[in-house]
Amino acid sequence: MDPDPEGAPVEDSAPEVRRREPRWPASIAILASIGLYVVLPQRLILGPRWLMPLLELGLLIPLTISSPFRDDTETKVLRYLAISVIGLLNLANAASVWFLVHDLLAGGKTSGPQLVYSAIAIWLTNVIVFGLWFWELDRGGPAARAVGEKRWPDFLFPQMLQEGLAGPSWMPGFIDYIYVAFTNATAFSPTDTMPLTGASKALMTAQALISVITVVMVAGRAVNILP
Repeated sequence: MDPDPEGAPVEDSAPEVRRREPRWPASIAILASIGLYVVLPQRLILGPRWLMPLLELGLLIPLTISSPFRDDTETKVLRYLAISVIGLLNLANAASVWFLVHDLLAGGKTSGPQLVYSAIAIWLTNVIVFGLWFWELDRGGPAARAVGEKRWPDFLFPQMLQEGLAGPSWMPGFIDYIYVAFTNATAFSPTDTMPLTGASKALMTAQALISVITVVMVAGRAVNILP
């Protein structure tokens, strides 16, 4: 309420807008990461080729159908399912990194082009996975942000620093977090968006470490052995 010129309080007549964020961009990103995973060589895959994709799709499809938007109707069970999908993607990609590095150090017979293609797929999946983590972490997740829960931000976006760069009700969307993940995987450090909490810094450190291993050690070695 704001006081009128005579000092009497006046009710704020602006209606509260119900916000929600669609799930489909994240679902498409997850499908892309599954596609990148299944084209990897078998020796870089954890378990049977069908196992991880089947588990991920078994969670993703009912989650997307039953809850196409992240808003105030989201339950803890739905959020835990969403986190489980990301966790499976992360586990599968981390295992692929380990297998790829082990194959390289053990003198495997991986050809140069195959090693490069595998490193690219793993690097792209790394961007997607951590973009999803950032999206789920910041301020308690998309649903918490949609309902305007007052939580400290985990990331400081440029739009939050100065008025006039975005509307007063601006909130980061999925593409913003994918961009943060892409720049962190490319520069191995924050660029225009800064991590503020220990959790966000730990995630960005883990992502940068995987990116360094993939790009510098694996891809660099592959270039040296190209025919």
